[in-house]
Amino acid sequence: MSGDPFERGLEIEKAQLRGFARSVSEIEWLLLILVVLYLFFVNPALARSARVLGALVGFAAFVLVFRYARPFATRIHIKLTVEILGMFAFLTAVLALAGGVRSPLMNLYLLPIVTAALALGKRATALVVVLVCACYPLLEVLTGGTERLTADFAVTAVGVLAPFLLVAFCTTLLVENINTAKQRIRALSDRDELTAIYNMRAFARLAEQEHEVASRTERPYSVLMVDIEHLKALNNTYGHEAGNRAVKLVAEALQRLTRSTDVVARFGGDEFIVLLASADRAAAEEVAQRIRNVVFATTLEVDVKMVRLKVNVGAASFPEGGNSLQAVMTAADRMMYKDKELRDPPKGKLVIQRL
Repeated sequence: MSGDPFERGLEIEKAQLRGFARSVSEIEWLLLILVVLYLFFVNPALARSARVLGALVGFAAFVLVFRYARPFATRIHIKLTVEILGMFAFLTAVLALAGGVRSPLMNLYLLPIVTAALALGKRATALVVVLVCACYPLLEVLTGGTERLTADFAVTAVGVLAPFLLVAFCTTLLVENINTAKQRIRALSDRDELTAIYNMRAFARLAEQEHEVASRTERPYSVLMVDIEHLKALNNTYGHEAGNRAVKLVAEALQRLTRSTDVVARFGGDEFIVLLASADRAAAEEVAQRIRNVVFATTLEVDVKMVRLKVNVGAASFPEGGNSLQAVMTAADRMMYKDKELRDPPKGKLVIQRL
């Protein structure tokens, strides 16, 4: 089950990578088109060279294979790494034939650098930058010999490569800030504003995942419906702030009494819902009784009085309570109202103790 925020973050990251992987071929086509335009308009004689044509056709075939044959389809990180290295190798080969580091095509190294920063993070970006820095003197040797490796060349290299380093740093920093912001937004969108536990949208998604796993593996799970007794009377008597504090206290109690693999959510108003992963009916009833006892032992201080809180809890399990998640939730809701009928004191009465 993906109730763990870390596991859910990994799932979202994989989905983002799959989406980005579909866009990499467009970046590769862009690189190919820019090289072709430069060669045919600036140096048409070189464009007709067999070696240059071989590099162009070879890279085009490489792009088509990764676009349609989809090797490493299930290993997105490997696929992206190979494609970025393919872009780098193609550009290096063309530069070796088209003037080396003095060619305007040198600036196209920014494409694999930015792609690595956006898709694979700091380490991959650093690797690409290191490769670019290593290829700079290599290209100079290939096009002019070792005698060009002078002090002046070293100064020029620093001036040329510094912008690549700056772009790599700024892009990775921007990506990290964007990912952090997205994580915060996702966390806020999944949480109830008052209690900070899951809301029903998040509960429905996580509970459905647990139901699918339970259906495949024939293992049980249970749902608890929890209702705070007389919350309306508490609001009317002491104000909504007191009612909000009562809701928070019950939410905290539910979180203490459940495991990290369980899902606690606010159903709405004075009701909560709990999914107990891999728990049968007996285990669910035991948890339900602990919830009643712990909440009853919890008191709310308002206006020099202690208000004792009480909850009604209904439990239902899969598959006894129904073959679908909705059926199990409905069964738990029914049991909660039965529990309320059995335990409810005269309507509207609060249990109040003076300090």
